Amino acid sequence: MKKHLLSFFDDWKKPILFWFISILLLLFSSSLNNPLIENIIFGLFCLAIFCLLVSAVYQLSKKRWLKSLVSLFLFGVTVLILILFSLASFFITDETPDTWAKNLTIPKNIQIDNPVDLDNYAKFEGQRPDSITNRVVEKIDFQLYNSFQPGLYEFDFWIGKIESGSIYLKVFEITHNEALSTDDLPRTSSIQIYNPTDSIKKFSTSDDFTIYEGDWGQPYAARFEVWFKPDNGKQERKLFSKNYKIEGWMR
Repeated sequence: MKKHLLSFFDDWKKPILFWFISILLLLFSSSLNNPLIENIIFGLFCLAIFCLLVSAVYQLSKKRWLKSLVSLFLFGVTVLILILFSLASFFITDETPDTWAKNLTIPKNIQIDNPVDLDNYAKFEGQRPDSITNRVVEKIDFQLYNSFQPGLYEFDFWIGKIESGSIYLKVFEITHNEALSTDDLPRTSSIQIYNPTDSIKKFSTSDDFTIYEGDWGQPYAARFEVWFKPDNGKQERKLFSKNYKIEGWMR
């Protein structure tokens, strides 16, 4: 292994070629619209940048001044471009309002609840308001909570006897039935559950999840569906749904 690594860095062109190919792959991945592939290729790109730095140090240790300077120059330029791109993206996003929810209407002919607020102390201590903690729940139910910023949420779910598995959320804007935050939500809202008794048991998130669509101050109606994925490999099924008025997180 050590021999192969030394061989890779001894030929100063190999790290540069790896860096160049990673850039081409990065440009190609942006057209695929596949977050998993994009993340993998971005990881390779970061590795290629690190290899440039290692190559510069290695060439320097061999007193190959020009080769070291070329590798170090490419490393510095790449890092600088990344920093400038990140800053530009931040300011553009910050100055450009998200109008996704601007023209959405909240239906008046269906039941739509408001999430219960969690103050910062309760959020970090994992506590729920007394109005929820002291409530007697005798049937399957779902409660959504506002976390410390609009667009960030937590939830409790009460259910009786059920086999081992995990629950997660699917969320839809009601008027257009558009699925929300589909890339992250199944993972960030997932909770492992198991209740072998007939008594109602509460299961709670330990961290918040994000609804990205929309902006602060632009509420809209969303349907929260609780889906169950059994550990035994049986088909997933929907357990419950409830409507809430929510806001998206500022992107």
